Amino acid sequence: MDNIVSHLDITRIFCEVDDFCQSFEKHWQEQPILPSMLGERKSRSRMRLREVMTIEIAFHGSGYKTFKDFYTLTVIPFWRKAFPHLVSYTRFVDLRHWTMMLFCCFLHTRIGEVTGISIIDSTPINVCVTCRPHAHKVFKGMVNWGKNSVGWHFGFKLHLIINYKGELLAFKLTPANVDDRQTSV
Repeated sequence: MDNIVSHLDITRIFCEVDDFCQSFEKHWQEQPILPSMLGERKSRSRMRLREVMTIEIAFHGSGYKTFKDFYTLTVIPFWRKAFPHLVSYTRFVDLRHWTMMLFCCFLHTRIGEVTGISIIDSTPINVCVTCRPHAHKVFKGMVNWGKNSVGWHFGFKLHLIINYKGELLAFKLTPANVDDRQTSV
């Protein structure tokens, strides 16, 4: 197996995500169902959302720079036994957006304790390459231009607060032009 991801305990990650999803589904069924957006189609797949989330979380701990490399070089060849209903890379990318709300709720269950010393920082999340923002329509009206020490980027900015142990305390996603000092996370 690839040395970069050999330290990942995929079983532990899946168990934590699965426990959360079971609890979430129980509470979700007790609440009234949210109305669907006009024309919205639900995605059907052999893979369950908890499996998609597990792979997403593993990617962020893997050290790979691109998700495509992680999925094609690690997940497909080495994790097929753990995920017997794996789909192609293209289909997996289609499934990712269905986990976003569930993933944000999961993150809120992983908030660490305030220890007195907190660190805040932000990182850009580009939605397209810098030469194509005029053609970008997916997040129209939600993103903006921002500048940091590396240069200009078009998209969002992810603000994080962590404690000295590296535990997540709070997070917020804003347009890229929002000043870190003006963000109340």
